[in-house]
Amino acid sequence: MAAAQDLEMKDVTVGRDVEEELEEEKKMREDGEGNDPCKYKKVHKIVSKWMLPENARRTYLERANCLPPPVFLISVSLAELAVFIYYAVWKPQTQWITLDAGILESPLIYNPKKREEAWRFISYMLVHAGVQHIVGNLIMQLILGIPLEMVHKGLRVGLVYLAGVIAGSLASSIFDPLKYLVGASGGVYALMGGYFMNVLVNFREMIPAFGIVRLLIIIFIIASDVGFALYRRFFVSANESPVSFAAHIAGGFAGMSIGYTVFSCFDKTLLKDPRFWIAIAAYLACVLFAVFFNIFLSPAN
Repeated sequence: MAAAQDLEMKDVTVGRDVEEELEEEKKMREDGEGNDPCKYKKVHKIVSKWMLPENARRTYLERANCLPPPVFLISVSLAELAVFIYYAVWKPQTQWITLDAGILESPLIYNPKKREEAWRFISYMLVHAGVQHIVGNLIMQLILGIPLEMVHKGLRVGLVYLAGVIAGSLASSIFDPLKYLVGASGGVYALMGGYFMNVLVNFREMIPAFGIVRLLIIIFIIASDVGFALYRRFFVSANESPVSFAAHIAGGFAGMSIGYTVFSCFDKTLLKDPRFWIAIAAYLACVLFAVFFNIFLSPAN
C-alpha cells in the first residue's frame, strides 16, 4: 500500500511539473509576443536555426527583439549603392558592366600612389567596379549580414565587417602594392568567414538547418564574385586598370579569426573570452607589420 501511495504521489508530482513547464512556456511566449516590437517569432526562430548552434538558440529566443534594428549593414549597403549610382549615372561612363575612368579618379578608392590619404584604406569599400560586383556584394552582405546583426547586434557585426575591410586594403598594399582596390568584398568575406567557421565547428547542428541548396547558392555567389575579381585583376584590356583581389582572401582570414570568436560568443561576455584577445593581438600585429611595410618597404614608394 505504501509503495502504491508513493507511486501515485510521484505521478501527481510529475504531472504538476509538466503542467507548470507548459504554463511557463505559454506565458513566456505571450510575454515575448507582447514585448517584441517586430512580433515575428517565427522569423526569430528561423534566424536562430541559421545563425546559432542548438545550445544558444533558447537564450536568443527568450530575449529576441528588433531593438536596435539591423541598421548597420542596411546603412552601409545604401551608401555603397548611392556611390555606385553616382559614378555610373552622374559621371560619364561608356557602360555599366565595368566602370573604369570615373572610379579611378575617385577620392574614395584605394590608390597606391595616394596611400598617405589614410581614409582610402576604409572608404574604398564604398566604390564598386561594375553591376555584377556591387550586386554580388549587396546580396551577400544583406542575406547573411542582416540575420547576423539581428542575433549579434550592430556593434559586433560592424567590428567584424570593418576588420575585414581594413585587412583587405592592407593585404592588397603588401601583396599587390601597385594595384588599385575597390569594393566591399573584404567586409563581406569577413562576415562569411566568421559565419562558416561557426558552421564548421557546429557542423552537425547547423548544416541540416542551413540546407544544402542554400549552401550551394551561396557557394555559387562566392564563386562568381571571385571569378569577377580575378577577371578584373588578370584579364582586363590594355586601356583598363587591373584591380587587386587580395581583399577577398584577407577579409576571409579576418573573419575566420576575429569573426569566429565574435559570432561564437553569443551568450558570453566577449571581452572575457581569451580567444577574442588572441585574435585581436594577432590582427594588430599584422596591421603594424602592414603599416611598417607601407612606410619603409613598399615598391609603391
